[in-house]
Amino acid sequence: MNTVVNILTCKCPKCEKGELFYKKGNIFLLQMPKMNAHCSECHFKFEKEPGFFFGAMFVNYGIAVAEMITSLVVFWHFLDLSPLHVFMVIASLSILTGAFNLRISKSIWLYMFYKKES
Repeated sequence: MNTVVNILTCKCPKCEKGELFYKKGNIFLLQMPKMNAHCSECHFKFEKEPGFFFGAMFVNYGIAVAEMITSLVVFWHFLDLSPLHVFMVIASLSILTGAFNLRISKSIWLYMFYKKES
């Protein structure tokens, strides 16, 4: 459970104290999240090789699709909104959660490839 909390709060996988991002990003100010190169606590290098976080794009896609399908089910079937309203809600939700999804997908990708030393 501790690992899930660390992924959601974007903590360093090695020391679990340092932050992955120095700038969280704000969709309303058109700012994307900015990632640290190294952990401020243990100096762990986050990007293992050039293009390491390319795979996080697929994780981000999966998160976005899950959000969209959930929104479709909730707003169309349970709240009985029209297809146009559902489309507008899903499009708005995708835009609003973009920066959050990017942070979480990079955090998940990093934790997938980090092996804890025992």
